[in-house]
Amino acid sequence: MKTLYTNIGQLIQTREGKTALRGAEMNRLPVIHHAYLWTENGRIGGFGSMEDLPKISDVKVIDLQGKLMMPAWIDSHTHLVFAASRAGEFVDKINGLTYEEIAKRGGGILNSAIKMKEIDEGQLYEQSARFLTEAIQHGTGAIEIKSGYGLSLEGELKMLRVIKRLKESFPIPIKATFLGAHAVPLKYRNNKGDYINLIINELLPIVSSEALADYIDVFCEKGYFTAEETRQILSAGLRHGLKPKVHVNQFNSIGGIEVALENKAVSVDHLEVMTKQDFDLLATSKTIATALPACSFFIDIPYAPVKEMIRENIAVALATDFNPGSTPTFNMNFVVSLACIKQKLTPEQAINAATVNAAIALELENETGSIAVGKKANLLIMKDFIKDYKEIPYYFAVNPVEKNLTF
Repeated sequence: MKTLYTNIGQLIQTREGKTALRGAEMNRLPVIHHAYLWTENGRIGGFGSMEDLPKISDVKVIDLQGKLMMPAWIDSHTHLVFAASRAGEFVDKINGLTYEEIAKRGGGILNSAIKMKEIDEGQLYEQSARFLTEAIQHGTGAIEIKSGYGLSLEGELKMLRVIKRLKESFPIPIKATFLGAHAVPLKYRNNKGDYINLIINELLPIVSSEALADYIDVFCEKGYFTAEETRQILSAGLRHGLKPKVHVNQFNSIGGIEVALENKAVSVDHLEVMTKQDFDLLATSKTIATALPACSFFIDIPYAPVKEMIRENIAVALATDFNPGSTPTFNMNFVVSLACIKQKLTPEQAINAATVNAAIALELENETGSIAVGKKANLLIMKDFIKDYKEIPYYFAVNPVEKNLTF
């Protein structure tokens, strides 16, 4: 069955979108005004100006009456599968404790690991499915989901099996990342090497044999995993066919970017703290630099210097970092607004970062992230109060999405 959408006010991001956008390329956002687009069997069949509308037989026609259409957001960094909120820590932050201070008191990731142990897999799936449904309704058309709140053989596998069920149950592309090295469990606090051995020698073989993950991640940060430990874990992941997507430079620059690039990481994520060497390394790599502005907003830390990254010819993406501790939002529209308001990206730059470059951060550039013939019809129709794409980040903290065609 073919579906023809007519009288589209603006058809946004009409390009192949198969190579990362850098530098001045980030300033260009292709738009067709007063457009049409037709789909067939979930794929884009054609599009163009209404003046050039061809005759299309056996087609259902939907008149958009001037509404905007664009590719769905690609959320390339989330921790969507978790057992419970950490609202108590939210109050601690209000009362003046930092993220790092809360972690030292046994909160943070370790708190989520305790709660993960207490929930059964069925409950975990149902809660995660509700969050994913909400994310899709807010415009997400592809997503990455990490483990990392299990911090044990049983807990990590529980999370990854839930992510696999989500993959099988939902119509959008979902990528799974094994993040066993998210923190050091309390029982291994005095012998981190034993936990790293558990990740490498016990968890990775099961993750690989059950095809539970696409990527491997490590939280490379002071108090978590060193650059050398990150190198060891990433190398083991690569031997099992898992490409790296790495947490680096959230609070300190400790060599994580260099290690990630050595291991041909698909992306490096966070990047709130950057040195000149970090900029130089990323500028000469194919790795996507993923910024997470909602995390900076929520825990009140510096924002990643994405404007400078763009000037340095680094390929920048945006993602939510949805998680219960530092970023309890799945709203990509808000992320795009924050990037404009706090990181001073233009609407064009922010939309490019959250579509084309974010798709490349999940290796989905052949399927989604832009409007091109043959790509999946992962498309959004925006509400009628959005008259121009610049108004998407302008109306912040709202949901401008009327319909996500992927759902």
